[in-house]
Amino acid sequence: MLQNLVEAVPMAVISVIIAGIAFAFGYFFKEYKSREEMKSAERSAEQILADAKAKQRETTLEAKDAALKIRAAAEVEVRDRRADLQRQERRLQQKEENLDRKVEACERRERTISQREKETDNVRAEIEQLKRDRVKELERVSGLSVEQAKEILLKAVENEVREDAARRAREVEAAAKEEGERRARHIIAAAIQRCASDQVAETTVSVVPLPSDEMKGRIIGREGRNIRALESATGVDLIIDDTPDAVTLSGFDPVRREVARLALSKLVLDGRIHPARIEEVVSKAKQEVETTIREEGEQAAIDAGVHGLHPELIKIVGRLKYRTSYGQNVLMHSIEVAHLAAMMAAEIGADVHVSRVAGLLHDIGKAVDHEVEGPHALIGADLAKRFGKSAKIIHAIAAHHSEQEPQTVEAVLVQAADAISGARPGARRETLENYIKRLEALEGVANSFDGVDRSFAIQAGREVRIIVKPEEIDDLGATRLARDIVKKIEESLEYPGQIKVTVVRETRAVDYAK
Repeated sequence: MLQNLVEAVPMAVISVIIAGIAFAFGYFFKEYKSREEMKSAERSAEQILADAKAKQRETTLEAKDAALKIRAAAEVEVRDRRADLQRQERRLQQKEENLDRKVEACERRERTISQREKETDNVRAEIEQLKRDRVKELERVSGLSVEQAKEILLKAVENEVREDAARRAREVEAAAKEEGERRARHIIAAAIQRCASDQVAETTVSVVPLPSDEMKGRIIGREGRNIRALESATGVDLIIDDTPDAVTLSGFDPVRREVARLALSKLVLDGRIHPARIEEVVSKAKQEVETTIREEGEQAAIDAGVHGLHPELIKIVGRLKYRTSYGQNVLMHSIEVAHLAAMMAAEIGADVHVSRVAGLLHDIGKAVDHEVEGPHALIGADLAKRFGKSAKIIHAIAAHHSEQEPQTVEAVLVQAADAISGARPGARRETLENYIKRLEALEGVANSFDGVDRSFAIQAGREVRIIVKPEEIDDLGATRLARDIVKKIEESLEYPGQIKVTVVRETRAVDYAK
């Protein structure tokens, strides 16, 4: 074992020595390597420094080159701007020179103008002086002042203009009237030809014939009880006078008068006249008259071509059978007006239905005008409104006698148809006294105006011709006079149809050859 120990010690020593040698070698190797790395780093640093210095030199050179280039460009730009400034200065100098020349020219022109203005003022003053001298000379020669001469000239011009205006107005008015009258005559003539009314005039008779005068005593009765009963039942006055074989019935209500006439005729025919019998016969007569009124109203609506009327309105229309106007039966007149208005409406393209209905109903106010106050046209319009007629129909009824101003074509047509029906020859009858009064009233209205020499009412009062004094009324004044006379006739007179006013102005030049 010792041997083994002895053999093992050298091996350990050797191992230690080898390890020390290895450690030393490693240490020195690391040192050497470190120094080599430091040297390499130093060489790298020196290389980097050298590269940096070279780079710095290159950058400095480039910067200098750039600075030189910028400087050169700046110098070029400065030279260009300087050249531009010099050119602008030259242009401005030229402009100043031009302005100076223009200012001098303007000053010379102003001096010339001022001189000419002075010369013009002198010439104007001379002209004004000459004008004043000329005016004074003219005033001296003519014996008129400027204002007087101006007034004479203005009057002459005014008269000339008025004559020209009157001439043109007459020409236009004549052309319009000619065309309007031609068209109106055609339409009216066609309407009248198509409407051939069989009945023109009818008189409601209020006289009951008696078989003998003895019947008058029986009608009067003992102490007048029969006549009082008859008057009380009918509301009509019985006039028993010296008229042979007749009794006159007097009352404002035509229907009551017809009831009384019918009842009295039956009583006379029957011969039994006493109060109880009178009441019975009057009651039956009323029923018969009511039936007749309804039938006449229905027949009138059928004849006029009007359908759908209210039954009460038909009764009112039927009552017109017993109403007359200037001897013309109002029911027949209403049917005729309906036909005429409808025909004229068809000719000019107006509402035929409105014209027809308004024409038939235009005088329904006359059936109740003794019961209601007011013009029959407005009463009739109120009745039509009460029974639901249209506004156009109501207006046409109200306007047919100008109580309202006509606002529709249909209203004008109804007004014209009413005038045509009432003004036809034979349609109405007037007494001679009323006829003469109307003619005298026409002439009196015409003679009331200044400048009228004579006037003549002709054509049964349908036209009045006025002869004026030519030295007082000129052509324009004649036109104004005709219109003024028309207005006064419309305001002061009542007449059927229309009245034509003709003003005649005549100037005669008379000389003698010697």
